[in-house]
Amino acid sequence: MSRTLVTGSAGRLGRSVVSALAAAGHEVIGVDTAPGTPDDAAATLPADLTDLGEAYQVIARFRPEAVLHLAAIATPFSRSDAVTYRTNTQLAFNVCDAAVALGVPKLILASSPTVVGYGSPDGWSPAYLPIDEDHPAKPWNAYSLSKLVAEETMRSFARTAATRMAAVRPCFVIAPEEWEGAPTQSGHTVAERLDRPEIAGVSLFNYIDARDAADLFIALLARLPELPNGEVFFAGAGDALAREPLAELLPAIMPSTAGFADALTGSLPAFTSAKAERLLGWQAKRSWRTELS
Repeated sequence: MSRTLVTGSAGRLGRSVVSALAAAGHEVIGVDTAPGTPDDAAATLPADLTDLGEAYQVIARFRPEAVLHLAAIATPFSRSDAVTYRTNTQLAFNVCDAAVALGVPKLILASSPTVVGYGSPDGWSPAYLPIDEDHPAKPWNAYSLSKLVAEETMRSFARTAATRMAAVRPCFVIAPEEWEGAPTQSGHTVAERLDRPEIAGVSLFNYIDARDAADLFIALLARLPELPNGEVFFAGAGDALAREPLAELLPAIMPSTAGFADALTGSLPAFTSAKAERLLGWQAKRSWRTELS
């Protein structure tokens, strides 16, 4: 049985990751300052990982074979810019530093699609659609900048460390209860995001079921030793969170995408997870069409 430590284990994504890991036979250690880690975690610990000493103590105490670092201020503008940037970048550095120094074999860090820069008040235009991992990053707020810095922090450690590392950019995460009508991280329900395209359009109609994202983390853990160190993967549903083709909707919501969106016919999303499918054999199984009550 592999011991896997999950930071942010009580969060929207963390709860599904913990449950999926436990179901797959992992001994899961949940670390979060907030309550709510699933009962199938073998142990839980409230710890402030922005403190480097605590990060070292947690990893030294449990000696995990893998760390999944999901802990962060999870949404833009939910805290002040200074707090968001400081918290997310310090968390990434501390977890990477402690994991490498204490010999953790595997580390996966959660990033965000926001690093590409959509939603900028000064305007944003994609280099191409659909967006993949090679698309230029243009963060414009403290949250998206903090996530790009977290990726670069991971890469900097990966260049010289024995620890195998990667980052995942999960699209707009929808927890299982949110299909039943609970509010999403934006405060709207899934049905509202579908009925009012201007809401989901700001984030290019991207989304992923938290359980599908959890499956990707598990697949990535298994394949990490075979991959170049420091890879980055998008994790998105196989379709867009929209009732109409993005070829029509995106230019109406975001005129700067006109021309680029022509290829997004049918239900095709603006972000592609083809790299995860090619290298990990992973595809999202769930869609709003199958899950929405």
